[in-house]
Amino acid sequence: MNSLEKAVTQQIMRERKNSEREEMVNAILPWDKFSQWLHCICVVTFDLELGQALEFIYPSHIKLSDKEKMNICYLSFPDSNSGCMGDTQFNFRIRQTSGKVNHHLLVRRKEYDRNSPVILQSDPAHLFGFVYFRQVKDKSSRRGYFQKSVVLLSRLPYINLFTELVELIAPEFFDKGEELIEAACHDIDQWSNPVPGDTLQLPIMGTVLQVKIPAKGDIKIGALGIARDAVPQPMGSPLTVVPSLHAVETFMCLQPVLPHIQLLWELVLTNEPLVVMGPSPGITCGTVHALINTISPLKYMTDYRPYFTIHDSEFKEYTTRTQGPPPVILGVTNPFFAKTLQHWPHIVRIGESIHAFLDKSKANKPKKPGSLKTLESKPGVYTQYKSFLSKDKTIQKRLAKGIQTRRPYEVQDAMLRRYLLELTQSFMFSLERYVTSLMPLQRNISPWKHPPRLKAFDIEEFLRTVEHSGPQLTSGLKGDWESLYRRFFKSANFQGWFQNREEEINQKLLLLHLEALSEADLLKWCNEREEVEVVDLVLKLRERLNDITERNLPVKPELIQKLHQGTESIIRSLPEDLRGVLEK
Repeated sequence: MNSLEKAVTQQIMRERKNSEREEMVNAILPWDKFSQWLHCICVVTFDLELGQALEFIYPSHIKLSDKEKMNICYLSFPDSNSGCMGDTQFNFRIRQTSGKVNHHLLVRRKEYDRNSPVILQSDPAHLFGFVYFRQVKDKSSRRGYFQKSVVLLSRLPYINLFTELVELIAPEFFDKGEELIEAACHDIDQWSNPVPGDTLQLPIMGTVLQVKIPAKGDIKIGALGIARDAVPQPMGSPLTVVPSLHAVETFMCLQPVLPHIQLLWELVLTNEPLVVMGPSPGITCGTVHALINTISPLKYMTDYRPYFTIHDSEFKEYTTRTQGPPPVILGVTNPFFAKTLQHWPHIVRIGESIHAFLDKSKANKPKKPGSLKTLESKPGVYTQYKSFLSKDKTIQKRLAKGIQTRRPYEVQDAMLRRYLLELTQSFMFSLERYVTSLMPLQRNISPWKHPPRLKAFDIEEFLRTVEHSGPQLTSGLKGDWESLYRRFFKSANFQGWFQNREEEINQKLLLLHLEALSEADLLKWCNEREEVEVVDLVLKLRERLNDITERNLPVKPELIQKLHQGTESIIRSLPEDLRGVLEK
């Protein structure tokens, strides 16, 4: 077999594998639909001899590593100092260390991620845990208390939906036992897959949750999702509308530190190490998620832990003094952290009270990190960081007036989210415009050459545009925008954003190249070329058609048909021996 026949044979084998793969993906496997939403449901109890222990996992075929089990057990209970009696809800995030995801699920997840806003894409390296913890007095227990948690694990950052879901499941489980978890899992296994752009009704235990799964480009000012008054009420089961899959109440969560909102926005934007100290896991979780949402729709690219304990498997890695603090956000409640993390450059202390914003004292000024000695220190931001941008007093005054006049929290929240979104968009607009200038002109795309790619990002070239066409023109804020950009360019947030935009633009250029190929006179070109070049073109066309299938590219059926017809026309024009090899 010569090299040409070998290349053709390899191409045919690849096509067959892709066809088999596609058939497997379209098949519905046991627990397939459940796995599109959740990884599993765990129940964690307190054992007098073992401490926190995993009681059971459902579905039972799901395997967790020992490290994952340990993290789930410790993170499913509030720290003892929190004093959480009754029912408590919070969430956590851990590294996934168990086995690989099967190919079937991986393909579906890639399809979901491709069409989803980056902030709602699945997380391949982490698991989110949504906890419903109950602690009540129990005379029948030797410890004197009933202590148990129901935990939903998922790779999707659907904070609001899964918080709502575990709130429905857990109380019923505490009354009825393990069979209830099994029934709930079977309900979830009947749900439609989370397809971006769809509005879904999800039946669960006699009620229905209604959600909108946002698609790319759906992010607008205010919460992602659907308005409560715009939803038709179906007959039958009671309906609960979840207006946003993930957006927490930014105003409520950040009210104690609102005077520092721009400073915090800069810290999150540039991936600075940040620790949130609060009295309970619920408060730290809300604050960490609210901080990450301050830069929405930009995705926060480094690690964050809404609730972090001294038992976490990454405790040593994140608290060591042998090197600088990592670029992560941690939410902690244990007083031990006040000493362990006092070398961190930026600390946010959140108290029980939410009225600190009206206090006009020195509490509204950032304090030096060293002044935080205990977890009982006053709420505030402890940092020596100096903001690059001047403070926007207008938004501060409007929010303060809203508190004094008892403006509804929903209105305050929408006002703050709008301000932060516009600030982020102003910052990113200059970058988007510069990246667009790196694209090649459409008229330079040739069907006979390789698909063009985006040119390299030149930091200095971009910075030269900031003075005359930077974000100060749209935001109205003055300050050292250039230095803020330089700091941003060193962060993972920039790397992640640019990598994502580069992939999107290169895909767009590939689609334009495919269009050019479909419109080209392939036979005329082939008549003027050697057989080797013609066969090479056939293989490249087949490779492009495989790319469309493998990567699920948004290509019109007519274009695919044209490429197939063009390929077949070229093959028919070849000598019989070559035609026979290519038609195998």
